[in-house]
Amino acid sequence: MKRAPFSPPLLVLTDGAATGGRPLVEVVAAALEGGARAVLLREKHLPRSERAELAAEIGRLLTAIGGVLLVASDNSLPADGLHLAAGEPLPSPPPPLTGRSCHSRAEVEMAAREGCDYATLSPIFPTPSKPGYGPPLGPDVLDGLPLPVLALGGVDEENAPACMKAGAAGVAVMGAVMRAPDPATVVAHLVDELEVALR
Repeated sequence: MKRAPFSPPLLVLTDGAATGGRPLVEVVAAALEGGARAVLLREKHLPRSERAELAAEIGRLLTAIGGVLLVASDNSLPADGLHLAAGEPLPSPPPPLTGRSCHSRAEVEMAAREGCDYATLSPIFPTPSKPGYGPPLGPDVLDGLPLPVLALGGVDEENAPACMKAGAAGVAVMGAVMRAPDPATVVAHLVDELEVALR
């Protein structure tokens, strides 16, 4: 099994629209309290100044615990790495840590050839957060991929072990954490399940 570039192998994706009115930084802080150590700041609809402020705030939380902040699509924001959409060009020179969103094995193979450090692959399971990407791929698609892949889309504490068993390097979770009344507990359970799967 290829290893995710962070430990535990859990990437929390932000979605400020799913927090039920709670400040996004508050939800992220709770996820970190539960054991997450890697966060992907999305929020691409926000003005750059607001995204930069969020990146700074979340980055401070992660720096304090030795975590990793990734930012979607904007290499100019303060972060430890960059996460690109499927069709976005890789910047030159690439950041120290670069990931890409993929929706098929072919896209994962292309991300590997261009030198990405990891990829997310979605949707693995049915999910309201990933409409428009076709039917769920299922965990079997995670077997034998050429770089560390994080299973995304409908992943929760119950099915995360199946993803790891199928060959995922880790999991990426958005809705299950962002919508949770208690994100810390959800993340703690996910981390426990991932640790068991890695033994």
